[in-house]
Amino acid sequence: MIDFRSALTERVLILDGAMGPLLQERGLAPGGCPEEMNRLAPEVVAGIHAEYAAAGADILVANSFGGNRAKLAHYGLEEAVDELNRRAVLLVRQAAGPRQFVGGAVGPTGRFAKPVGDAGFDELVDIFAEQIAALADAGADLITFESFLDIRELRAGIIACRDVCDLPIIAQLTFDDGGRAVLGTSPAAAAVTLDALQADVIGSNCGLGIDGIYEILAEMRKVSQRPLVAQANAGLPTLKNGRTTFPGTPAEMTPFLERLVTLGARVIGGCCGATTEHIRAMRTALGNGFHDWTPPLRHGFLSSRSAVVEFGGDLPCVLIGERINPTGKQGYTEELHSGKTAYIRREASAQVAAGAHLLDVNCGAPGVDEAAALERAVYAVSGASTAPLVIDTSDPKALERALKAADGKVLINSVTGETKSLDLVLPLARRYGAAVIGLPFDEAGIPETAEGRVAIARRILDAALAVGLPAQDLVIDCLTLTVSAEQKRTLESLRALRLVREELGLATALGVSNISFGLPSRPILSATFFAMALEAGVKAAIINPKDERMMDAYRSALVLLGQDARAAGYIAHYAD
Repeated sequence: MIDFRSALTERVLILDGAMGPLLQERGLAPGGCPEEMNRLAPEVVAGIHAEYAAAGADILVANSFGGNRAKLAHYGLEEAVDELNRRAVLLVRQAAGPRQFVGGAVGPTGRFAKPVGDAGFDELVDIFAEQIAALADAGADLITFESFLDIRELRAGIIACRDVCDLPIIAQLTFDDGGRAVLGTSPAAAAVTLDALQADVIGSNCGLGIDGIYEILAEMRKVSQRPLVAQANAGLPTLKNGRTTFPGTPAEMTPFLERLVTLGARVIGGCCGATTEHIRAMRTALGNGFHDWTPPLRHGFLSSRSAVVEFGGDLPCVLIGERINPTGKQGYTEELHSGKTAYIRREASAQVAAGAHLLDVNCGAPGVDEAAALERAVYAVSGASTAPLVIDTSDPKALERALKAADGKVLINSVTGETKSLDLVLPLARRYGAAVIGLPFDEAGIPETAEGRVAIARRILDAALAVGLPAQDLVIDCLTLTVSAEQKRTLESLRALRLVREELGLATALGVSNISFGLPSRPILSATFFAMALEAGVKAAIINPKDERMMDAYRSALVLLGQDARAAGYIAHYAD
């Protein structure tokens, strides 16, 4: 049988339609457990799969959507996770032909992750791992996550899947007609997050008709090169004679197929209200031939729950707010010891208002439980701002806890060229779908020359690629040394910016304010150096966005470098 990932490159795959309504029509009692039908009425479940197979579906999805122990507990079936999921896969396999794939369906637990709900991240991973292990062991060809409302719960599910098997993953979030998931996730933010977790196919199911799903996928396509999946409802639901119906006919859904294929949808199916007739119509419209598609170029992206920031390439430098750091801030340090977050929330909002695109979060103070403090800080910043995060810690335990607490794709600050650092940080970045700042020094210290720093940066790049991180997710901090002590190395930092871009093709970063440490009138020197670094091509600058001199240098440089079209941003800020 052809491999699923290979099939994605050859043709558009048809995924089957609704299961629940058909089970209700054929014996599932009101309020009953759909997955228990795998035990009580296997012939009914197998019959539905056979009908979808005959209609031309390429992917037949097991009756396992609610087969996790949190959902099954509502029916007193939490001890039957393994049995019901294995039966679900075996029943599909009976109906599947040699060119049809068996998908193991995984749905939400019905609980929200902390801090919105009470479910811990590790608890969710454990719940999903139990179910997915049963589906994989029973012979599923792929795992399809469906109808998720919380991006963090979906992250937990994908991580659990990678822990227990290497099956292909389809990952879908459900959006409302306002273009947001229940907790505010945008299609673009979801796509960046799911892309970073390296799900094989990403997209949306349920909630919307095929026109609405198309709009969702169009937003995802702007930020991801992943194959897309569209599982639309058969129109928007209406209430007729006390019963929810879906009025969309096969003839109304199929005209969108060509547009979806052009967009890069490689898996198309039906959700609520979609019957075998809808699937048969899709099969007829698409045929069985080759459907060519070339993924668009991928850039660097970071995400929060609801926002996306693009970086690298020819884009202007993004600003990383540095103020959530206890160094020299007694009040913040005291709050860290007491478990409070008022300073964090205040600075998050103020820095974004001042122009920060990303927010660096550091909780490393003496005597502080850094892991607990960093988790609180991530929750606090995410609640006060939509800006994606930069997790700033040298403690691997604190880093992992913060990565679990994050809503989206964060930037880790940082990994070095030291073997221990590479071995600890890069696997965490890969597991949790994060980008990484690389510091070009190793056991021998900081190289004096730009060439030496580039050599270590190349080593970091090779290590990142080896664990599965794409080059776009590595940013090299070319190291800003204090000019009062290391005057000759200042120009080497600027040369390194150019060489990293030219020789490695990577985005670069600098902690700009370090340049002026120990000297009078620091803002003057820092702002001047910032302008020089911008000309040299720095793509991410760690600064205090509330320092007006720094922001003056930034806005002015963007105009002079041709990165502020028609000086629109400059004029908007200074016109008055």
